[in-house]
Amino acid sequence: MMQFKTLTVPPRPQPPPGLSYFPTLFPPHKTLKFHKFLTLLLTFTAYAAFHASRKPPSIVKSILTNPSNETLAINSNKNASSASNSDQDPFQFAQNPLRNETGWAPFDGPHGPHRLGELDLSFLLAYAIGMYVSGHIGDTMDLRIFLSIGMLGSGIFVIFFGLGYFLDLHSFGAFVIIQVFCGLFQSVGWPCVVAVVGNWFGKAKRGLIMGVWNSHTSVGNIIGSVVASSVLGYGWGWSFVLPGIFIIFVSIFIYMFLVVNPENIGFVLSGKEVEMSVEGVALVSSEKIETGEEGGMIEDEEGSVAIGFFEAWKLPHVASYAFCLFFSKLVAYTFLYWLPFYIRHTAVAGVHLSHKSAGILSTIFDIGGVIGGISAGFLSDVIEARAVTSVIFLLLSIPALILYRLYGSISMFTNTALMFTSGLLVNGPYSLITTAVAADLGTQDLINGNSRALATVTAIIDGTGSVGAALGPLLAGYISTRGWNSVFLMLIVSISIACFLLISVVKNEIKGKLNEGKWLWASVIAR
Repeated sequence: MMQFKTLTVPPRPQPPPGLSYFPTLFPPHKTLKFHKFLTLLLTFTAYAAFHASRKPPSIVKSILTNPSNETLAINSNKNASSASNSDQDPFQFAQNPLRNETGWAPFDGPHGPHRLGELDLSFLLAYAIGMYVSGHIGDTMDLRIFLSIGMLGSGIFVIFFGLGYFLDLHSFGAFVIIQVFCGLFQSVGWPCVVAVVGNWFGKAKRGLIMGVWNSHTSVGNIIGSVVASSVLGYGWGWSFVLPGIFIIFVSIFIYMFLVVNPENIGFVLSGKEVEMSVEGVALVSSEKIETGEEGGMIEDEEGSVAIGFFEAWKLPHVASYAFCLFFSKLVAYTFLYWLPFYIRHTAVAGVHLSHKSAGILSTIFDIGGVIGGISAGFLSDVIEARAVTSVIFLLLSIPALILYRLYGSISMFTNTALMFTSGLLVNGPYSLITTAVAADLGTQDLINGNSRALATVTAIIDGTGSVGAALGPLLAGYISTRGWNSVFLMLIVSISIACFLLISVVKNEIKGKLNEGKWLWASVIAR
């Protein structure tokens, strides 16, 4: 029999200080719909800022490693030309393109990609471990303050990494320590924003709305890629400093204006409106009694219970989703950290793109990810089957990756089109799983939708997925030295395994539809 333990609910957070400067933001001046939109906007911007600050390492990879002799020869000519025009360009002293192009110890040399992969591993492992710690800390304090601290710390350590350029830092250990602390602070972000959104939106609001909201990941990647790539000419350190300043700036707005719970400003929602996500643990939950759209505070609030760690693994489909996310995040994070590097070192129509062009072009993958997340959410709402939707996207992503590897170098058009398609199909199911899987778990009789039990389940799922996210970039760093065909083979095998792990869930969904008299055409698959 499963053992449960009672957990106490943390003290109710107070309204954010920014609202005191704008009294008209309180009800009844502003409606519940307005504050729901404001919450979505603030949490969207917050997590987009988190992801924007994660992109610089992938953008500068091709600069930190040693370029080929041909590239050095080309850049030598460019440097000579730049020197002759230095009097006309007042910023020439800061650009120093030769310093950018000759590598940066300890990441230059034949083992440079290995070191970069290990650097990614240090960040992502710290992130995975921090997810569990962040959940427990968030249970004891105001999520607005906790999220602000995470954003501030992330910005500071991203800036510290960039200062390595200006301070001429070449210690691998120092860079690893910076990435570890950055990963720990970054782990604060997702649990907090998911918990806050979960307090404002119930399960009925999942599908398309959550698909649109979850595009913050790709939007943040796009912002980070464009900003980091645009300032590469002035030294790779600026590619870290500007995103770091950006997330610190956004943290100020989060601290001043984010309302954690509707009841903090006098609103009440009906039912237990906690939306869970497999990438984050809902940290605050309560029973809410409806008294109108704009009313008093909740009437009943009580502690909930947590399921044991090993018991949670025994729940139906938990292991399937956990290991599916392991391989899905392995693929997604490999692209996140290595796509600009791959584009930089792969000729398109016989021409190697510059570092800046490669970084900006890589945003096409994330644009596809935005459309993919929305499309997957919409499709899953239409057919009412999350696992089936995920498997469809995963299966289609296999030929998309093969075509991108084989024909992406033919022309800029084919490269862009195939990269967009790959991003759509790879990020679609990843986005869907991170916003809808816990809803399936919440329908299980063994936990009866209990949010504290779901917290343990989602922590297991995301922790497993984060290990895959850490492993993918590390493997890519080592395997890429043997050729990119091997890297793409690793990605295809990972996607295939992710599909295989969801077969049992897909069968259950199809059988459920058949029992309801739907999907009669799928009766052969369910047998």
